[in-house]
Amino acid sequence: MDLNRKHKVSLRGASSGEISRDALLAKVSQERELRSYARRANAASLLIQRVWRSYIVRKKAAIEIQEEWEILLSSRSDTLTKSWVSSSVLRPFLFFIRALSVQHQKINARDIHCMQTCFKILLESINSNDQGFNFCSLAVGTIEESKTWACQTRKMVSLCSFLLIECNYSQERIRDVIGVSALLLRILIVLTDPKSWKVITKDNFEDAETAGKMMIQFIGSCKSGYYSAVRRYIKTLTKHTDERLLITTSAVTLALRPFQVRQPAFVDENQLDTNLAVEEYVSLILTIPQLVCCLPSALIRALKHRSILMPCFHTILILKDKILTRISEMEHLENQSCTMEIPSVGWAIGNIISLATVSETDFMDPQESNPELFYVLYVRVIVTLSENLLSQVEKVGIRDTHLDTEATSKTGKGENSVKISFVELLRPVCQQWHLAKLLAVSGKEIRVIADKDASTSSKKASEALGLLDIARLYSCMLRIFCVLNPVVGPLPVLNMISFCPGYIVSLWNSLDSVLLPKNGCTADDLSHGSVKSSWNTRSPSEKKLKHLKNDGVNRWVNVLNKFSGKSPGPREHVECTSDQPESSQVNESTDDVWDVETLRGGPVGISKDVSCLLHLFCATYAHLLVVLDDIQFYEKQVPFMLEKQRRIASMLNTLVYNGLLRGTGPENRQLMDSAIRCLHLLYERDCRHPFCPSALWLSPGKTSRPPIAFAARTHEVLPASDVVTSPSMGSVITITPHVFPFEERVHVFREFISIDKASRKMAGEVDAPGARSIEIVVRRGHVVEDGFRQLNSIGSRLKSSIHVSFVNESGLPEAGLDYGGLSKEFLTDITKAAFATEYGLFSQTPTSDRLLVPSPSARHLENGVQMIEFLGRIVGKALYEGILLDYSFSHVFIQKLLGRYSFIDELSGLDPELYRNLMYIKNYDGDLKELCLDFTVTEEFCGKMSIIELKPGGKDISVMNENKMQYIHAMADYKLNRQIVPFSNAFYRGLTDLISPAWLKLFNAHEFNQLLSGGNHDIDVDDLRRNTKYTGGYSDSSRTIKIFWEVMKGFEPNERCLLLKFVTSCSRAPLLGFKYLQPTFIIHKVSCDTSLWAAIGGQDVERLPSASTCYNTLKLPTYKRASTMREKLLYAITSNAGFELS
Repeated sequence: MDLNRKHKVSLRGASSGEISRDALLAKVSQERELRSYARRANAASLLIQRVWRSYIVRKKAAIEIQEEWEILLSSRSDTLTKSWVSSSVLRPFLFFIRALSVQHQKINARDIHCMQTCFKILLESINSNDQGFNFCSLAVGTIEESKTWACQTRKMVSLCSFLLIECNYSQERIRDVIGVSALLLRILIVLTDPKSWKVITKDNFEDAETAGKMMIQFIGSCKSGYYSAVRRYIKTLTKHTDERLLITTSAVTLALRPFQVRQPAFVDENQLDTNLAVEEYVSLILTIPQLVCCLPSALIRALKHRSILMPCFHTILILKDKILTRISEMEHLENQSCTMEIPSVGWAIGNIISLATVSETDFMDPQESNPELFYVLYVRVIVTLSENLLSQVEKVGIRDTHLDTEATSKTGKGENSVKISFVELLRPVCQQWHLAKLLAVSGKEIRVIADKDASTSSKKASEALGLLDIARLYSCMLRIFCVLNPVVGPLPVLNMISFCPGYIVSLWNSLDSVLLPKNGCTADDLSHGSVKSSWNTRSPSEKKLKHLKNDGVNRWVNVLNKFSGKSPGPREHVECTSDQPESSQVNESTDDVWDVETLRGGPVGISKDVSCLLHLFCATYAHLLVVLDDIQFYEKQVPFMLEKQRRIASMLNTLVYNGLLRGTGPENRQLMDSAIRCLHLLYERDCRHPFCPSALWLSPGKTSRPPIAFAARTHEVLPASDVVTSPSMGSVITITPHVFPFEERVHVFREFISIDKASRKMAGEVDAPGARSIEIVVRRGHVVEDGFRQLNSIGSRLKSSIHVSFVNESGLPEAGLDYGGLSKEFLTDITKAAFATEYGLFSQTPTSDRLLVPSPSARHLENGVQMIEFLGRIVGKALYEGILLDYSFSHVFIQKLLGRYSFIDELSGLDPELYRNLMYIKNYDGDLKELCLDFTVTEEFCGKMSIIELKPGGKDISVMNENKMQYIHAMADYKLNRQIVPFSNAFYRGLTDLISPAWLKLFNAHEFNQLLSGGNHDIDVDDLRRNTKYTGGYSDSSRTIKIFWEVMKGFEPNERCLLLKFVTSCSRAPLLGFKYLQPTFIIHKVSCDTSLWAAIGGQDVERLPSASTCYNTLKLPTYKRASTMREKLLYAITSNAGFELS
């Protein structure tokens, strides 16, 4: 080894001046940055100095030039030339005006005087017949002269843009500014119209026309800023600004100049000089809020002309992305993207609709050629802009869309008035003639204008107008009205479409051929051209549907594992995702005719075009269902036969179920809302008067719904923030509970109550010091009054157990302790007394069912409304504890409790005579004035008659043929809503103190009555025997018990129900069987001694059976013969007695 090269180690230690390599590099880098910063700062300071010096020099030069210019003009001679006007007058003027006024954005009196002087000289020159003095002759002179002319005219256009911006009422010298602006606009109008030049000859006309076109092209370009200035100017106008009428007319006239020099169609992408003006016009002028309200009527007629609208339509369709991007950038520059109530594209829609309507009953003049092309372009432009508007307002939302009340309190009525004025622009869409015109054109071939320069892009607009195009238009309008109409939402559009003859039938036929095909029928029968192929686009593949289904199953499995505390392993995951063989699932689903295969993916599984048709159909038909009576729906079967009604119901049921199960995006929100509403209306009508098989409603969830207890706990654990768009089984239970069988929903209801009781126990509400059992003392003859006095104020605390002590008629406390039986007896007795018609709170319907409905006279009773609210809590307590009450409420009353709509035909169950009279009026062929009716209703209470007006001033309004529908619906509204709503609201408040509204919505009106009073009017003897307890010495093998069950099976159904009522106070069995009867059914032995000779002689026990209804106990003597037991039981159950028989 070389010892000299051996590594040496220094023993002296490191010097204090030495630094590490990393520190050295960091220090060098920092010094380099400092030097770079110093160089940039030095360059910046030099630039600032250079700009400042340039500004000072230019300003001084401008002031000097202005002074020289004023001296020159004050001493000018009479002999003037065009060169002198251009070089000595216009050139220095444009320089110092730009330096002193335009760049400072301020106009002083001296500048206004200079403008007036210059513009007058220029007008004098333009109006001169002397070619040597006329300024326009420069445009057709030498090349240098034409270039100078073009440059100076462009600068005048820019100056005009500046003056228009300054023409607002904040300007101190507004009248002077308006005056000079009018002069300059007059000059520019002449310069852009070579035909009006007085020095033009046939030889130089082409040169003049070229110069004019170049100037017009500059006006239409964004460099001039002219359209932006016109936009800002028009936005400051009001309807009555007569002092600015001249300047307004001139500014709009100049803005329309480019449309007069446009080519017939687009040639190619490079030929966009004049088309740039159309882009500017569409982006900046048509997006002005309330444009048609700001301009005088003469100008509106000019804007309505086809030569203006057609180029705009072509431009929007061909340059859609560019136009929409420009509008968005313009909003951003104006700092309005976050604060505007109506986006600019929304105002473009409103302005185009208003401008496309030449009169109150038509689109265009009859003499216009090729009107079909106009309709096609019009519809597609509105759809294109509407989709962009909806993408903004539905995803992000518009400020105060849902806070109109708060906004009005802060800023008055201004903000809502903006929305109302916007909706007014869309008013033509809500007229019958608008839809009729479009339908008349739909399907016709369009006559294409022969133009060799027509591009392939514009040929796309030459297709026929199809039903799909019209449906997309009105679907967009519905969505816009829903979001932006602060008063009545989409009602104006729905009122028009619903009663347009045959249109809704056409919509359904189109959907039927696509969603429910027969014999391989496809969408080709729907329309022509591109509409055909659009139906099959975006349709989900089998793989996508399977993936959606697997995702849904996996989600529920994960939730279930959370309940059980397990984490799923790979094996469990595989088993869950392939629970059954795919082939068996497909076979089972195809066998179900009510499960629409094309809608099993929900809204995300259908094309955008089908989605538009669905949305329009659902919204329209839901609106129509509200006014269709039973005669039209069931007998006349208008507008659809019942078979088609079933197909519609199955389609909606499948769509809504799968949409809720799999979730949808915000873009499908309104489709889901309208489909849900239409589905609910059909289901409620079917509940009242069935027209669909029960299998139809159960069909979508037949194979995919989870166990019901699991679904209930999922609903409680995973509440969806948005039940429509968020995938959740809880959403399915909340919105479409009918897909579960009734028995399963009862299980869900009991599961909800179990969860509530467990949560109260975990929260300490049950074991807390103040949450112990509620003890009350009740007098036998005053059950309602004592219960109301002691329990009415405790609200939801009524969920706790009640201990009741009864006081007999002698005023002495009754012996015994309450272990649940007395509280049941209390609930039974209080409802029996309060629901009796003699008490005055409730009355019975005149139908054979004798259903309960709040009595109108209850409002006149002391604490009448409060008593009904208290009874709501009592019914809620019975439901909460599972105690059956042998009462049923009217369908109308329960519909109000469930928050659902009441049809006019439901009046037949509430007041059959009134319903018959209203139907008589509806179908009356004569003159209704002969019946001498008015818009009033007469009520009687305690012998006093009172007249109630159905509408303001109703006593002075006679019922005639023209307003009979208003009268019918006003009368029905009074009976079904106004008269009953105060009581139903009170009852609802009391009921929901104990029962959540979401729990109630699991059931329809008929099912609610079953939940309250039990199942069918017969009992299952075997089920009762399996769930019966025996006390006192009896057992299931006892001779008397065997005889009892034999006798029970021999009873008629009504006799079995009477025996059940004799023992439990309710004639119906629990919905889920006697396992859920509280307390359990008990047969207690009553020993009866008989003498030996009586027994030998064949005599049996003479004692009658008795019952303790508070404990559901039958006290049965030891009968030896079946005949004796049958006789004694029948006597007891028909004598309306119970406990006292013992």
